[in-house]
Amino acid sequence: MTKPFVNLIFISLLVNVLSGFTKGPEWKNLLDKNLSQWEIYLSYHHKTDYKGQIPVNDKGEQIQPIGLNKNTDHVFTVIEEKGEPVLRVSGEIYGCIFTKAEYANYHLKAKVKWGSKKWVPRTDKLKDSGILYHSIGKHGADYWRSWMLAQEFQLMEGHIGDYWNIANSAIDVRSFISEGIMNPVANEKQPFLPIGTGTGIDGFCLRKENHESPSGEWTQVDLICFEGKSLHIVNGHVIMVLQNSRYIENGKSFPLTKGRIQLQSEAAETYYKDVMITELKYLPAEYEAYFK
Repeated sequence: MTKPFVNLIFISLLVNVLSGFTKGPEWKNLLDKNLSQWEIYLSYHHKTDYKGQIPVNDKGEQIQPIGLNKNTDHVFTVIEEKGEPVLRVSGEIYGCIFTKAEYANYHLKAKVKWGSKKWVPRTDKLKDSGILYHSIGKHGADYWRSWMLAQEFQLMEGHIGDYWNIANSAIDVRSFISEGIMNPVANEKQPFLPIGTGTGIDGFCLRKENHESPSGEWTQVDLICFEGKSLHIVNGHVIMVLQNSRYIENGKSFPLTKGRIQLQSEAAETYYKDVMITELKYLPAEYEAYFK
């Protein structure tokens, strides 16, 4: 075998090895015109005097939720924008679309913007929605009887990236501790503060800063989840650092690190596009640094 030929083989092998190191993540598009990777759950048209109980009719009888895969009043529709699918969530009825598959360690990204419509009971309130991750169990387990137990990456005007616990979940957030009527406020330089069920602190934490795009423009949101840790990222800014994702049942704590992804319908018209996900085999160093 001649030396030039040996060198050629070596160079070819080297290129293949280096390309393996530089290959980017493989992204999966979760949106298509048929919502083939999602299912639907709808509960109720909620009223302004709702107090957390199952709604009743004029006779005092409990009203049954609309239920699974009944897209009443076309709450969820896919339109086309520049040849690409865009999900419209009307918000008229509380509920969600949720992934058929469960996900554990991943990077989820999406673009979101608000429509013009709001519905009772939020006609005089900020537009509201959310991405619920590590969703497990029965539908309607939460206060609004509309969603599975989960952790929430909140989508609300001026509050994109807030945290809410859904049903009996809990998590630890790097944040300033609450005092009096104040709530915890996220800050990556603070210690981890337990928030949610069983912690003695209501299940809410305010995002570090507001990085939402101007009205009518798309806001890029990224959710990093890895082995119970998560990061809420808005337009490239890390605005919340969370770890020790869990849920509480009969006084015992259980890890909450895998589940479906829910996109809420919560009385506000919301649009999503470029909803993409990729598996994480490890937490990249730039993200791992927030947990040290």
